[in-house]
Amino acid sequence: MDIRTISRAGLMGVALAMAMAPAAQAESIRVMRGEAASALQVPMNRAVVVESDTPFAELSIANPGIADISTLSDRSIYVLGKTPGRTTLTLLSADGRLISNVEVHVTPDIAEFKERLRQILPNEKIEVRTANDGIVMSGTVSSIGKLDRALDLASRYAPGRVSNLMSVGGTQQVMLKVRFAEMQRSVSKSLSASLAARGSIFGGNTGVVSGTGNFTGSGAVGNVFGSGSFPINSESAGALGLGFSAGSMQFAVLLEALESKGVVRTLAEPNLTALSGQEAKFLAGGEYPIPVRDDNGVSVTYKPFGVELNFTPVVVEGDVINLTINAAVSSIDTSVAVQTSGISINGFKRRETSTTVEMRDGESFAIAGLLQDDFRNLKGQVPWLGDIPVLGALFRSADYNRAQSELVIIVTPHLVSPTRGEALALPTDRVKLPSEKDFFLFGKVTGSGGKAQKGAAGEVARQDFTAPYGYVME
Repeated sequence: MDIRTISRAGLMGVALAMAMAPAAQAESIRVMRGEAASALQVPMNRAVVVESDTPFAELSIANPGIADISTLSDRSIYVLGKTPGRTTLTLLSADGRLISNVEVHVTPDIAEFKERLRQILPNEKIEVRTANDGIVMSGTVSSIGKLDRALDLASRYAPGRVSNLMSVGGTQQVMLKVRFAEMQRSVSKSLSASLAARGSIFGGNTGVVSGTGNFTGSGAVGNVFGSGSFPINSESAGALGLGFSAGSMQFAVLLEALESKGVVRTLAEPNLTALSGQEAKFLAGGEYPIPVRDDNGVSVTYKPFGVELNFTPVVVEGDVINLTINAAVSSIDTSVAVQTSGISINGFKRRETSTTVEMRDGESFAIAGLLQDDFRNLKGQVPWLGDIPVLGALFRSADYNRAQSELVIIVTPHLVSPTRGEALALPTDRVKLPSEKDFFLFGKVTGSGGKAQKGAAGEVARQDFTAPYGYVME
């Protein structure tokens, strides 16, 4: 037995061992002479047996880098997939005639992937196919979370070569209802007194004792005793001036007492709808111009202010919604100003929050809360005289200020679907232009009548927005 015969027998033994190995699980295709052979699907790193009804004497593979071949007998061929791609297997008879050309498709091995996919997501209708050297996934999944798990598993078998043609079933549009509520309360109390006296006991000179300094201004005392004019003007609040004389002495007393209370309520309820995974933005306010000096001179940039809302919803599974939210409430602060190039630029008050929360359809979260309490108590007095009981109040000034601010932001997501246009009401549906008769004769700024709407939209349209003027504070 020569070396060629030994090598051929060893090769055949190796091929038989690979064909019989459980890991290979070889399939077979039969080639009929004179008939077109069907395409041969060979998983990568796995083997397929090709059988011919006619004995062949010669065979060749167009691209040995895609698939490797070896003969098992004069009628059987062992084809091993190496790398994804397409090539051609040619079989020739002993007289040199063509038996058949078999197209060989080497594809990634997805049998294990399909099995793992069925184990992890048993109830999802996902179809898996191969395309060149990648995996194509199609079908419909019930949630975005399961879609992500399917894609993550596919990337383990074909990193960077996964095509996602899957869609997510169910409602995938989210409406976010946000309520901004801010309450500001302020209390201010002040009490001050000033005293001036003049008489011969002072040698014709004027003696001044003051708690607030209202009589220390230039000519203030002279005006009081000369013309009887107290330093009270349109800006004075809660001021009382009193002058009297006792013999040769003249006295003037100025009292200022003021108590003020203020309440400010700010409420905004923006509603915004976005597709799952897509960002939505909302701004109700304006833009403040700010001059900026550069090499070309002075240019103007604009800073937005008002109620701002950016959010990205993700429907995780069923009615569970993941929300990434950026919310802010800002306003122009006239108490802060910066002078630059002769231009006064105001500051801004801004309260903002950025967070990620997860909740179900219709549930609510208070994602932010701010309670601010500013307190100031100031007292000034004339030394020693301000400590005298009762009468010392004439030589003292007291100033008390307290400001409280409370801000709460509440978010509520809803899964929504489109509806018919006639089922929605607009703010303009409530208002009808008045006729000349209604406007000039009856003084109405809105008309009456019109076609009545039905359903929820009609209920909203029938609501009246008229109300008494002014406000009541308790």
